[in-house]
Amino acid sequence: MTEGNTIRILDGSTFVVSEDTGDIEATPSEPTGMFSLDTRFLSRWVLTVNGERLNTLSYDDLQYYEARFFLVPGMATHYVDAKLSIIRERVVGGSFREQLTILNHDEKPVDLRVRMDAGSDFADLFQVKDEIVNKKGELYAEAEADRLRLGYRRGNFRRETVISCSRTARYDRNGFEFSVHLEPNEQWSTDIDVQTFALGPGGRDLRMGVRAHGTERLALQQDLQEWIAAAPKVNTECEHLARTYQRSLVDLAALRFSPLSLGGSTLPAAGLPWFMTMFGRDSILTCLQVLPYAPALSKTTLRILASLQGTRFDDFRDEDPGRILHEMRYGETAAFEEQPHSPYYGSVDATPLFVVLLDEYERWSGDESLVRELEQECRAALKWIDDYADLVGNGYVWYERRNTDTGLENQCWKDSWDSISYRDGTLLPFPRATCEVQGYAYDAKMRAARMAREFWGDPAYGDQLEREATLLKERFNRDWWVDDGQFYALALDPDGRRADVLSSNIGHLLWSGIVDHDRAGRIAEHLVGPRLFSGWGVRTLAEGEVRYNPIGYHNGTIWPFDNSFIAWGLRRYGFAEEAAVIANGILDAARYFDGRLPEAFGGYQRELTKFPVEYPTACSPQAWSTGAPMLLLRTMLGIEPHEGHLSVEPCLPVGMGRIEMLDIPGRWGKVDAFARGRLDLHNLAD
Repeated sequence: MTEGNTIRILDGSTFVVSEDTGDIEATPSEPTGMFSLDTRFLSRWVLTVNGERLNTLSYDDLQYYEARFFLVPGMATHYVDAKLSIIRERVVGGSFREQLTILNHDEKPVDLRVRMDAGSDFADLFQVKDEIVNKKGELYAEAEADRLRLGYRRGNFRRETVISCSRTARYDRNGFEFSVHLEPNEQWSTDIDVQTFALGPGGRDLRMGVRAHGTERLALQQDLQEWIAAAPKVNTECEHLARTYQRSLVDLAALRFSPLSLGGSTLPAAGLPWFMTMFGRDSILTCLQVLPYAPALSKTTLRILASLQGTRFDDFRDEDPGRILHEMRYGETAAFEEQPHSPYYGSVDATPLFVVLLDEYERWSGDESLVRELEQECRAALKWIDDYADLVGNGYVWYERRNTDTGLENQCWKDSWDSISYRDGTLLPFPRATCEVQGYAYDAKMRAARMAREFWGDPAYGDQLEREATLLKERFNRDWWVDDGQFYALALDPDGRRADVLSSNIGHLLWSGIVDHDRAGRIAEHLVGPRLFSGWGVRTLAEGEVRYNPIGYHNGTIWPFDNSFIAWGLRRYGFAEEAAVIANGILDAARYFDGRLPEAFGGYQRELTKFPVEYPTACSPQAWSTGAPMLLLRTMLGIEPHEGHLSVEPCLPVGMGRIEMLDIPGRWGKVDAFARGRLDLHNLAD
């Protein structure tokens, strides 16, 4: 099944990917079907009428959680003169419901055999991703008088899909069917209910927030209305910005995920289809992006990450005391430790970013109680930076996996195997230290110093942290600067040799504040210069580097999230016009994706393409791409918390027109921000 004819609906970690007829015919290697808890609960869902497959007239993806398909029997022809039409309406909200309606347009009565073939391979999402076919447990199907039960068991690990209908049906092991008689102009309908069950050790039910029968759509509609109503209102003369903002708000709502231990509180899942679960780095960065719009997500994220913070040394999970998790999974492979995500801690940046988010959240919200509540977790995170992450002993944060079988090799955000190289294209040995992580560590210590003085009653600890941060900044600006390129190296190897390539990571250094001010102007020039900036956005790796590839995952593509933090960093150092250049490029690109920015897109020069080139396997929607327009909007408006108030210093592109952001929530209550575009970006970019 190609990307172009798939329909996706989702609600947190539960999602359905089908053909545009509504049918599902999953293969072992495609993420099609109904998934929840990292498990595919439906892999076959095929509707026929009198033995015929159905042809699509049209479909509507009404909201992120529902879709409607208009169908007729038979194959597609240039002219369809159907005597029957079929409507499939489906909604996903913890469970999966489909309403099937058949209309007889003939002048004669008809008798129909309506059948739904149903089945499940109960594939773990990792097995789909890695194309692993063989299951080690037992699949079963049980046809009962009023339902079909599909199941999988392996020891005390058990998953079940239970299918029932509002009309009398005949169930068999491969599906169910109805005998339908329709008079002329009569219609018939039935509701089909698909419930998922996940039984853990001891038979414990791990279902994800299943709502009462028949209430899914109403509850989801009300929830979405409340979500949108609580967010700031954006009024703008720029239609594509308004459309992108609205799409981002809705997609962020769709990606809200409630871990099993939170009892309904939500945080952002990383992205559909592969990453519909909790990720430390992704969730934290998304929360930073959307703080002015949905601050409650940060509180939930901080609490759940703190509760799962590392407490021991575990080589299989790459766990250390104080380390913040990278990824949490609930599927079969995690349950049987065939991969380490239960949870897995192989991220080098989530731990300092945890401290950064807590401080930024307090600056916005004024929630001092959470800062005090998480003091010990913050101290443990800072201890991890100093005691366990410095693998070489020179004061930097390094990474090297201890789980050499299934652990992540690259534990920075550019986690593909070939993303960290020298100028000649060869890859660095391990351990590796990437530049942006040193910036995160610096920022974490500076922010923790403030929290220690103001909330933890420990000014001496605050002074210590600030001294350590100052020394780190001095060492970094000495050791990482590439003189012949006038930029910071992407990484260091354990011998101190620089990965002397020009990369987008230098923008994160501006965001963290670790860049010496006398070098910031040169970094800004690189970020909007022709080697890094394509016209659509900043490339992950500069054109001209040996490994540069405009569709290389981390070696030349453009990542919207990356660009949003780069723009924020430029604003921090006073480069508002350069930040607006980047914001304008990314927001222009968004209109070609119907307002939904993908995970990444091609790094081709803008003059070569009339539209941004899609990256073939990009996740969409993806949390930190969804958050990118929100952070770019904040950056253009120049809104920052300052001494308990909200400051506004806008710098908008020409043609952006007037922007109003109303009811921005924070410790100040709710305030408004206004701006009008005035900057000539074309002259600056040239």
